[in-house]
Amino acid sequence: MNRVVIIQSNYIPWKGYFDLLSRADTIVLLDSVQSTKNDWRNRNQIKTNSGKSWLTIPVRHSNQLRIREVEVASRDWNQKHVRSLAQSYSRAPHATQWLPIISGWYEEAGALQFLSEVNRIFIRHISNALGIRGRVIDVEALLSDQEHDALEPTARLVEICRKVGGTSYLSGPSARSYLDETLFSDQSIGVEWFDYDAYPTYPQLHGEFDHAVSILDLLLMVGPEARKYAIRA
Repeated sequence: MNRVVIIQSNYIPWKGYFDLLSRADTIVLLDSVQSTKNDWRNRNQIKTNSGKSWLTIPVRHSNQLRIREVEVASRDWNQKHVRSLAQSYSRAPHATQWLPIISGWYEEAGALQFLSEVNRIFIRHISNALGIRGRVIDVEALLSDQEHDALEPTARLVEICRKVGGTSYLSGPSARSYLDETLFSDQSIGVEWFDYDAYPTYPQLHGEFDHAVSILDLLLMVGPEARKYAIRA
């Protein structure tokens, strides 16, 4: 079996993103698609004393760019994000352990030029912390931009699965409205559907519980037990 997940890189994603990755044998990062402005690619939310707040990486955006071509527009964004996290989570149960670790990730990320590179730093480190072991491949190692652009979206997913030897494709629920499963079955590739239901709650700071914030909230609040709250059995 080789279950494939094909996904765009996001910035410090929520726990459901990593739950999906945990089910994959092969993870293909699809950063060759068109960039979108102020999306999950360059921002996410944390909890603060005054409510949820965005941590946003400033970027040089254009609709003509692929995600992997988007550049970071400021060299000190990482320091601002670390300060925001320190202010909001200084009282978190695992802040003493995890804030220095997370700050180290930000130091690595702050030296990078492209948004995709930044996102990969956090995805890699958080995946390691959660014990996610799927192999990660950049889509450009499988398809040239010309091949990518010549394929209709579902056909592109099928071709990616075929090139990595996928036996099944695991998709998030939003694709149900457009995915043509017959194109997969024609290549003897199964289609599986993932859902984001029934995550357990955990202790949070700053008011009412919220599942949708960045997984950094989970790491800082429950530390070594993060996997059992992020990766459902």
